[in-house]
Amino acid sequence: MPKICLASYNQGKLKEFKDLLKGLKLELVTPIDLDLSMDVPEVGSSYADNAAIKARTFAHITGLVTLADDSGLEVEALDNAPGIFSARFNPKPGASDADRREYLLEQLKGYSQPWKARFHCTVAVAEPEGKLYFTQGFCEGEIIAEERGTHGFGYDPIFLFPELGQTMAELLMDKKNQISHRSIAVRKAIPIIRRLID
Repeated sequence: MPKICLASYNQGKLKEFKDLLKGLKLELVTPIDLDLSMDVPEVGSSYADNAAIKARTFAHITGLVTLADDSGLEVEALDNAPGIFSARFNPKPGASDADRREYLLEQLKGYSQPWKARFHCTVAVAEPEGKLYFTQGFCEGEIIAEERGTHGFGYDPIFLFPELGQTMAELLMDKKNQISHRSIAVRKAIPIIRRLID
């Protein structure tokens, strides 16, 4: 069975990747499965740059077709910040997801609600020789001041889908993987992966 590498150490993200790709006849391996411990700096100036850096790095090291993503939260009132800096938005060293959510809400004090926002995801699929393919996904919503839900990670507990009346963290995996930014981008990447492994 062919293998592809999922270039992430984020357990929440890996769980989503695996659920989205479970219908493919291939073995999904992670850097942890391969005993790879690497800190790949996200020094790009765009989501595509950062996704490409991770995908190319792990494809080169593993010799496998590799999928990586870079995603972020864009809040309209903050001129689409934190964007590509979503994972590093809180200046506190070692900040947790909860710290980042708290910091974001502090930045939004003084702005009138609703705080419109969207999640953006760019997926990069890399061949071992370095060739890259990209897909994107978006989902629209708004930031709320109270955390709701225990599913998901990152900013999910404060990202509300007004039409559903639920936050990203209140959605069960099946529903999240129908409408999330990451699910849209990964589903678009599936034909590319199929073509590369056939």
